[in-house]
Amino acid sequence: MCRQVFGFRLAMIALATPTALINANEGLPTRLVGAAVVVTFMTSYVLFRDWERFGPLLLRHPSLLAADTLFGALLLISAGPDSTLAYVSVCTPLLAGLVYGWRGAAVFASLQALLLLLIHAAQEDPAPGIAESTLLPGLCVIAGAVGSSLRNLMLRFGAATQALTTVQARLAVTEAVSAERARLAREMHDSVAKTLHGVALAADGLTGSAGAERMDPALVRQQAALVARSARRAAAESRELLADLRRESDPDQGTDVLVELAARTRDFSARTGLPAVYHPTGEHAVPPVPPAVARQLLTIASEAMENAHRHAEPTRVEVRAGVHGGLLRISVHDDGRGLPPGTTLEQLRRAGHFGLVGMVERAASVGARIRIGRGGHAQGTEVRLELPLAALTTPTA
Repeated sequence: MCRQVFGFRLAMIALATPTALINANEGLPTRLVGAAVVVTFMTSYVLFRDWERFGPLLLRHPSLLAADTLFGALLLISAGPDSTLAYVSVCTPLLAGLVYGWRGAAVFASLQALLLLLIHAAQEDPAPGIAESTLLPGLCVIAGAVGSSLRNLMLRFGAATQALTTVQARLAVTEAVSAERARLAREMHDSVAKTLHGVALAADGLTGSAGAERMDPALVRQQAALVARSARRAAAESRELLADLRRESDPDQGTDVLVELAARTRDFSARTGLPAVYHPTGEHAVPPVPPAVARQLLTIASEAMENAHRHAEPTRVEVRAGVHGGLLRISVHDDGRGLPPGTTLEQLRRAGHFGLVGMVERAASVGARIRIGRGGHAQGTEVRLELPLAALTTPTA
């Protein structure tokens, strides 16, 4: 919105500049007006084109906007308050309201209104009426109030958007946990239940062999050994699944993702012979991650390392992880040949390359954002994963 304000200023300055130069006296006044035109126009153009870069500078130094207002006053004095340049004066309190809030809007609206009143008072022929002389100052006050209101509205909208993103991420984590529990239930049905059924069948066979009129000791020993092995296998499967369920239901049994990621990096390097190093980043400790979510994050990181080894021909892989600005960030970068230009997920899906597609789907399943590309590196490929920490906690009533 600030960029649009500067775009409007550019148009008004371009329209009013000829009038300002014609009305200026020859000599030094003309040069002052010309310098004011150049400074005001270029300042507006730079901020219009690169607001993301220079906007924070204007935010930190309100004196820059005050200086710009004074340069605009030179043009307004020369062109006259009845020219199209007068509408530029309304932009200043509007911009101050957007950037600095109601205090900045009040200061710059008062400053701009005072300048306009002084310019009207300096006019000799014809003498402006009260309504005419107070119209633009009143518009400046209204513009400042509008700018401040828009700023508050956008800040509230941004806060609401962030809250919605957090809720969506938390819901995605909850769905991932529920899906993992369903998976454990299926595995219990397909593994433990079937193993116990096999134990029951083996025990029935053992009962029949032991009760036969002509008992075969070798067959009885074989069937007894089968029952024992099946029982031990069922017990091991039960312990493993119950341990997973306990970790899922107990929030204190979360996974330390950084420790697991470092271990997987070392294992990958030892197994493949490709140098892979892990670097912890960030200034804050990573909270325990629910095992279902941690499994997806670690699988994505492992898949990124495997893809680099199989396809990129790198000489080195770097894995970084830590907390940055409320986000758990995991980055896997290799210095290989990188992805072909213009590669899209749809192309990979049609070609049967589901590695990257699977990583994107896994990230979406836990509410994380994933970026795959060169990133800020000169070459290679970086897989960057970001998960809001708010999604890992449950709000208390």
